[in-house]
Amino acid sequence: MAEPVRARRLTDQEGQPLQRIVRRGSTNSVRYRRAMMLLASAGGNRVPVIAQLVQADEDTVRDVIHRFNEIGLACLDPRWAGGRPRLLSFDDEDFVVQTATTRPAKLGQPFTRWSIRKLLAYLRRVHGRVIRIGREALRCLLARRGVTFQRTKTWKESIDPEFDAKLDRIEDVLDRFPDRTFAFDEFGPLGIRPTAGNCWAEQGRPDRLPATYQRTHGVTYFHGCYSIGDDTLWGVNRRRKGMVNTLAALKSIRAARPDGAPVYVILDNLSAHNGKKILRWAKNNNAHLCFTPTNASWANPIEAHFGPLRQFTLANSNHPNHTVQTRELHRYLRRRNANARHPDVLAAQRKERARIRSEKGLRWGGRPLTDAA
Repeated sequence: MAEPVRARRLTDQEGQPLQRIVRRGSTNSVRYRRAMMLLASAGGNRVPVIAQLVQADEDTVRDVIHRFNEIGLACLDPRWAGGRPRLLSFDDEDFVVQTATTRPAKLGQPFTRWSIRKLLAYLRRVHGRVIRIGREALRCLLARRGVTFQRTKTWKESIDPEFDAKLDRIEDVLDRFPDRTFAFDEFGPLGIRPTAGNCWAEQGRPDRLPATYQRTHGVTYFHGCYSIGDDTLWGVNRRRKGMVNTLAALKSIRAARPDGAPVYVILDNLSAHNGKKILRWAKNNNAHLCFTPTNASWANPIEAHFGPLRQFTLANSNHPNHTVQTRELHRYLRRRNANARHPDVLAAQRKERARIRSEKGLRWGGRPLTDAA
């Protein structure tokens, strides 16, 4: 039987941009939907679930995943182009791009960044190779190859010594026990203010929201829980993060599987998630906590589902208070869970996972772990 289509393991340099795109939703719709597909696939979601999440065809989702596995994040920007034949060879274009993305100091130039004029002057007199191209043609070439003039940014790489081991464990429980695996994280802060978004409107007459200057309502945090096997998202709004609120969320996860068999919870390394009281409760209640690597919260499967939550409950809204905001958020969750996945697809996937586990002889505590357990 063919292996299910799935995105390869994300690196820090890939997971963080995908998480930022999905959470902020401020980019174009193509990048946003493709980022959501990749983050959901890396979190263990199957193709039918992802297709339902982004309202796309399953073949489209598979094509995006295959393309990501081949070329990485470049798949977020599909290139549809035509026009006159290239005047420069592919080797010349590669040389131009390589030069433009190399710091001038490494090439013996006395400045810290290229301008179009300086780059042209260097290309015309570089030893052993002469590239003759105009300024506008150079600008178009760089844009076509995905090289733009932008601000330098800093980034944070995970220095967790158990980085690979933690990702291996998360992938293992997602593959072996999807029906008993859950994800937990906080979403917020959620303030009370008019929030810009998108909507359909008459051309040139966009919908408008009032501006506010005094915000006295404070903030809340949505403590969300996501069931991998059931594709169900639920949670509660709290005034602050804390160990007590985290423990309450974990108890709701345990209540979703009250049979006493093990459950697996994927969550990040926030101090409110790994206190002694929580670890002791998890040990006594057969709940196995799978922590994401430090500075790699993108490995949490719930992240892909926080993007739509923001887009359809906060963006383009003007809630008067936290009570109304919470009510609307839960209305969306009820609708989302009612239309999460086609029941026939869910039943077929459960049956197939049970067959695979029975063939492999996977056991827990001396007895087979099935969907009915």
